[in-house]
Amino acid sequence: MADKSVQAPFDVSAGDPKHAARATRSAGRKMRSLLLDAASPLFRERGLAGASISDIATAADAFPSQITYYFRTKEALFVECACRDLLYLARTTEQAALKAHTPRDYTRALAETVTATDSVAFFAEALTLTRRRPDLAPLVERTIERLHGEGARAYGAQVERHGWRSLRAPDESSRRFWAVAIGVILEGYAMGRSPEELCGEMLRVLGEQAKSANDNPPLRLVGDRDTSSSSTSDEETSS
Repeated sequence: MADKSVQAPFDVSAGDPKHAARATRSAGRKMRSLLLDAASPLFRERGLAGASISDIATAADAFPSQITYYFRTKEALFVECACRDLLYLARTTEQAALKAHTPRDYTRALAETVTATDSVAFFAEALTLTRRRPDLAPLVERTIERLHGEGARAYGAQVERHGWRSLRAPDESSRRFWAVAIGVILEGYAMGRSPEELCGEMLRVLGEQAKSANDNPPLRLVGDRDTSSSSTSDEETSS
């Protein structure tokens, strides 16, 4: 009698170690992302000391051991959250500034977006944490370099797109912008300033970053100037 049992189809990839490794890496990236998503709002609200590993694990529907597996320590998770949030803010800032058509509007769009959240202050906490945990400094350094590099690229593209005349090199402008943002926001938070006041102070410190094509004075031909001068001389002689 023929065997009527139904066999499961043979999965070619089941025994492939490369496939298994890819699946493991994908699951790991997903879990890391879930933990970062859950930890970030807790750190922002409660600070490093106030957000426990168990609270973060509960918010992520994960186990506390998974946090130590992927990040080793709560401090490392805190720094990675702050770095990721700052890069997200930079991307949002660039998108908001794309609608600007003048250098003044471009700078205002940047300042308004940056001061509307606490991402810069969150990152500043991570900066101070690396003073006691130098092993976490490389992640902060990579974040800062990426921040400046992407900022310079975005600013340079806007200058070229609109034909502006930048007063500084794109890399210098990007580094200056974020240095001013961190300084103004930290000082403002300590003094209880509103986002509107922080934005105004940033604009005051940054000043003019570029000139639009319409800001250039009209060119005059040498012949026109000579003709004008000779006409004036003729009038003075005839009088």
